[in-house]
Amino acid sequence: MLKIFLLILCIFSSFVYSVEIPSSPRVEKAIKSIQADLQKSLQAKGLQYGSPIFIRIFKSTEKLEVWVQKKNSFQLFKTYSICHFSGELGPKTKQGDNQAPEGFYAVRPDSLNPWSSYHMSFNLGYPNAYDRAQGYTGSALMVHGNCVSIGCYAMGDDNIEEIYAMAVAAFKKGQPFFRVHVFPFELDDETLNRFQNHQWYSFWKNLKPGYDYFNQHKIPPNIVVKNKRYQVQ
Repeated sequence: MLKIFLLILCIFSSFVYSVEIPSSPRVEKAIKSIQADLQKSLQAKGLQYGSPIFIRIFKSTEKLEVWVQKKNSFQLFKTYSICHFSGELGPKTKQGDNQAPEGFYAVRPDSLNPWSSYHMSFNLGYPNAYDRAQGYTGSALMVHGNCVSIGCYAMGDDNIEEIYAMAVAAFKKGQPFFRVHVFPFELDDETLNRFQNHQWYSFWKNLKPGYDYFNQHKIPPNIVVKNKRYQVQ
């Protein structure tokens, strides 16, 4: 009787915690075509396809980093060139300002868009709690393929296929969401101090604890919003 109960519980638990991951024939074909090579590239660095991922974006250098979990910390797998983003350094504050977001975001399975007009994409989650607290407006800010963008990060089709494939694999293995941290530039003291007179200096200074925490521990920090400011928990 106990065995039957445990079997039923296992089946029920699998049903409860299973997550539907949006897909399309285009995405399935693309992932199938690159999966073997991507697995080999990960294995060459001692990493596994399907392990949890973490992404950092740096506007000034037009780079997107994909980090992959290895044991109790994350290791840099690959740095991708951003093909295009619109706007300048600084956060997105309103609908139609053509700015690409900066800040701390989380991407869940239902944020994936396998039917994107820009090959494939995922929604960053703007506006997040911080953005809403500031009264910022806008929506549907993506990381996507192609090389044109208004307020999004366009990676080119080849790059987005690899990034998207790792996201899908991580979700299938049980990662509930992955974090995306978007910075204007590397927030080391020397670089940040050059922007003391910039209008967004205080905002960037508020991003720095999250940046520093990951650089020190190689674990993405848990970020909360209190009193309209980001805080590392």
